[in-house]
Amino acid sequence: MSRWMWSQRLLLLLLLLLISEGEVQAQVENRVTFLPGTFQNINVSQNETVQAVVTRIPAEVAFITLQFHTLHRNATLSYTRVPDPSRSLTAVDSGLLSALQNGQTSLSLFLSSPDEETIPGTGVILSYSSMEPVPGACNIEFSLDVDPNLYIRYNLYETTIRFAPANLGYERGQSPPACDTSTGSSTRWRLLYDVYQYFLPENDLSESSLFAGFQAVADMRGMMASGRLVTTLKSTDKTIMVFSSIPGQGVIYSVIVRDPALNTSASYVPAHTYACSFASTLDGCQTLGKISTKVFFTIAGLAGLFVCFFGHRFFKCELFCMGFSFAAFFFFVLITRTTQLDYDVRLAVSAVVGVVGGGLLVMSWWRFGSVMACVVVVGLMLGFLVASIVLFTPLGDLDVFRNSDVVFWVTFCCIMVTFPLVFVRWPREGNITTCGIVGAYAVILAVNAYIYTSLSYITLNILKRFLNSNFSAVFTDVPFQIIDYALITVWVVLGVCGVVLQLYRERSRPFFPPSPYLMWLQERERRKTNVLDPSHHVPSLPGRLLERARQLVRRREPAGEHTPLLL
Repeated sequence: MSRWMWSQRLLLLLLLLLISEGEVQAQVENRVTFLPGTFQNINVSQNETVQAVVTRIPAEVAFITLQFHTLHRNATLSYTRVPDPSRSLTAVDSGLLSALQNGQTSLSLFLSSPDEETIPGTGVILSYSSMEPVPGACNIEFSLDVDPNLYIRYNLYETTIRFAPANLGYERGQSPPACDTSTGSSTRWRLLYDVYQYFLPENDLSESSLFAGFQAVADMRGMMASGRLVTTLKSTDKTIMVFSSIPGQGVIYSVIVRDPALNTSASYVPAHTYACSFASTLDGCQTLGKISTKVFFTIAGLAGLFVCFFGHRFFKCELFCMGFSFAAFFFFVLITRTTQLDYDVRLAVSAVVGVVGGGLLVMSWWRFGSVMACVVVVGLMLGFLVASIVLFTPLGDLDVFRNSDVVFWVTFCCIMVTFPLVFVRWPREGNITTCGIVGAYAVILAVNAYIYTSLSYITLNILKRFLNSNFSAVFTDVPFQIIDYALITVWVVLGVCGVVLQLYRERSRPFFPPSPYLMWLQERERRKTNVLDPSHHVPSLPGRLLERARQLVRRREPAGEHTPLLL
């Protein structure tokens, strides 16, 4: 009997051990231990809360930030297991800052999925000392008391980032310095904010690419080494920055707050955007190029390739293409600013107006024969492109151009009208140069309809500035990567080959073909005065038509001989 009882007790003990091991294993699965500065890839399942734990925190650490990043799905990061709206944040790029107390060596935060789906992401813990600034500690705008996050909003034209001001660092267990009691050099008003951006690989929307980017620039050293410093804001400036939107191009933005008095710094939680929606099935990040845009620019690219090599030889075709581009561009700007038509409708109507504009330019040359008037339009096309290139460089981001539309457009127009003046002196060479450069750029735009390239923003930034009155304050930086350098090479090779080929082929020919209408007038005058020319005795076209009409209504004479035979 005693053996049977002991065996029962042993089985019961084993069962309890198995149950307790299962509970411990379940807790371990929902518990992730972070090491400062080391990234952890985490999958947050639906209806699951992941506990992020930091242990063995050194005594010199005064505050800690936990940041968690996903590709496009929202994740909730909270101070408590059950999220509280005032103590949690739901976002694609979320972060929380925790000020440590005396003797505190561990910390727990919680991750959960607000939607009914598993969320893959990557997170990291960063620690800071009491000498370093506290990002977002003077927040009065967002929901968290201390908010180290960047908030991103975008539209077709611009991407805006906003953040809360920082405060000076302080020791564990002490109260933070007051934010707005004074503006002296011993307060947070001495802090400076360095705004950085880091471009992800082009045409890559994968999670692995994004996570690798965050691992490279999540902390201060990484962003300062790999990112690009855009500007530095003072504490008296607004904590808001505006950039040009680049749909489909991943960009990571970060702000590093510096204390120049102590020579210390701390990083806000970086945030990323692709300036497009992953949820949209019609025009999302995966299907950015509209069919109408691809068709339009494919035809434009083929026409540009023809003009690049044969534009001067087929002068009427060149004039039609230049007139088409000129009229379609400015009419698209006009109807976009004045109407609410759909994009495809605006593009179609602009194409129709472009055909009319191209036809009018050809007809003006056909009727009046003024080569100089047509060359002026061609010169304006090249001037427009060159002015766009000049202001596409870092010169376009100078404060003098960002703060004043007048200065920008006056500079743009001065560069633009310079080329028609030069073409008056060398019309044929200028026309052939325009054919090569503008025609080759049309080929680049056609490639951009299928593969993203930053070169399209040479003219797209100007179009955005035409369409958006507030675009002047936007930073227009774009990434330059391998595909861009390859297409620059293609552009240069096509342009040089087109110009050299046309100059060589046209070296012994007249500068420009004669006007067909003037040639017809000369031929008609020649026929009138030259009686030896057989065409002189041919009736005019109206006379021939009238005679033909008379023949149709005239009664036919009966057949047979009516005159007497002559002996």
